[in-house]
Amino acid sequence: MAVLVALAAVATGHAAEAQRASSCQRLTLAGEASAGHEWRQAVGGGWVLRLAPIVPGAASYTGWDLVMDREPGAGYPDALLLATPPYGSISEREIGTTFGLRAQDAIGWNPRSFRFLTDVAALRQGQQLFGAVAAGQKTDESQRAGQKLMQLALHGSVGQLRIVDARLSAGVADAAPFSENWALQAARTPHSEVPAQNGQATARGSLDWIRFTVTLWMPAGWKTPAGVQSSRAGCQ
Repeated sequence: MAVLVALAAVATGHAAEAQRASSCQRLTLAGEASAGHEWRQAVGGGWVLRLAPIVPGAASYTGWDLVMDREPGAGYPDALLLATPPYGSISEREIGTTFGLRAQDAIGWNPRSFRFLTDVAALRQGQQLFGAVAAGQKTDESQRAGQKLMQLALHGSVGQLRIVDARLSAGVADAAPFSENWALQAARTPHSEVPAQNGQATARGSLDWIRFTVTLWMPAGWKTPAGVQSSRAGCQ
């Protein structure tokens, strides 16, 4: 896991340094998502950004995963997950009550930044490399795969999601030590609290609805679909 965290930090740092003086096409999106429902928006080039509901499972998780996929879908893992490690623990690409986060902590982690691939060949290569890295075993193969994934991420794009309003049922558990700052910052994210379903409060609570904006810094000359706001801007 430490290797994946280091990978994320190095990839982000190198990419920022390489693109600081570059020019990008900045796309601005807005939407909302309700529990159990998907939001999607075509962003050009055959790509679609999705907020996909997290599978509840035995722990009754709520929330959404950020996904950058082809249209039609290109399979797992998607182009956003590949470029935004770590893969098996808490990540900015997941807005939910997973990995010990309560609903109020999830909205306090705001805004969220992520990376994604916009090249289909890079997506296919990344999917092939993913298995060795996600296995979590420190082997020569996983190290090589991790380095190759880092290089793919360096040539990817940057995005940011900001929650501008939310509706939730607050969790009653104490905040985990790693999420205490997000718990404090939750008050800065506009939101309303509603009673828990069936009147039964839970440790993690639930995310019922969010309204959000998304900014994507796409390569220069990106063909933006009709109806999507875009402008020329420096890369992030």
